[in-house]
Amino acid sequence: MSLWIPVSIAAALFQTLRFMLQKWLSTARLSAEGATFARFAYSAPFLLVLLTGWFVLTGHAVPHLNLSFWAFALSGGAAQILATVFVVLLFKSRNFAVGMTFKNSEVMQAAMVGFVLLGDRISWGGFVAILLSVGAIFLLSRPPEGTGSLWQNLTNRASGLGLGAGFLFAVSAVGYRGAAMQIDDPSAVLRAAMTLTAVTTSQMIGMALWIFWRDRTQLRAVWEARSSAVWIGLTSVAGSFCWFLAFTLQTAAYVKAVGQVELVFSLIASVLFFREKISAREMAGIALLGLSILILILSIQ
Repeated sequence: MSLWIPVSIAAALFQTLRFMLQKWLSTARLSAEGATFARFAYSAPFLLVLLTGWFVLTGHAVPHLNLSFWAFALSGGAAQILATVFVVLLFKSRNFAVGMTFKNSEVMQAAMVGFVLLGDRISWGGFVAILLSVGAIFLLSRPPEGTGSLWQNLTNRASGLGLGAGFLFAVSAVGYRGAAMQIDDPSAVLRAAMTLTAVTTSQMIGMALWIFWRDRTQLRAVWEARSSAVWIGLTSVAGSFCWFLAFTLQTAAYVKAVGQVELVFSLIASVLFFREKISAREMAGIALLGLSILILILSIQ
């Protein structure tokens, strides 16, 4: 088995754990922005110390980071910040498993955007997978109370947040792969670590300035929640490193396709940890989206 496959699965597991912690903190102690900032605040310092220490101990030359690297990295980082805020806000509207399913529409959105903007070819299997994913989104877009027209359900706040998060995560994945490929070093692990450290540090600084301007009380809240929030940082480091390493080894679309195993992890978390009920319609939507992902993986040549 190629290394990028188990690494992608590990990334999905760590990401599910992080979102579980962010859901809990966002509903209990922090705003959506605060829960998002906690991820970067408690991971960037650790990454900086670890990477700097590695360079000092090994004497390895620090690779040059060109303008193309920073263009890819910063655009991917900005997209990821917005996507994470969208997901945390979505958790306040829908249950954990459904929220994660909406987020996981990123693979299908990436395929369609690539076809429209880049002329990427889609196989018949991929076309069927996209149609099934659209059907799943129709099922999941309907609110728990089951009211409203199809168009109203697809354009409601929860649906918009979920689909928007999926699109932004797709943009960030492509940006991170592009950034890692700009680093002139044969080690995939080093390229992943440098990209992750640069992105996470810029995200920490950017969000700190934003929150300081908009809601300074959240800075104190993030610090006061450190005994719990630090675990967001640690799971973020583990998950993000696995994603970045996988992106350096394989195309983002393939990595994200395998990473959809996160659907299974999120369903388990929703039922066992958050004690949330999944309706038959929501189960059907999740299963349909899972089937579409499986077909997409099998259709990849």
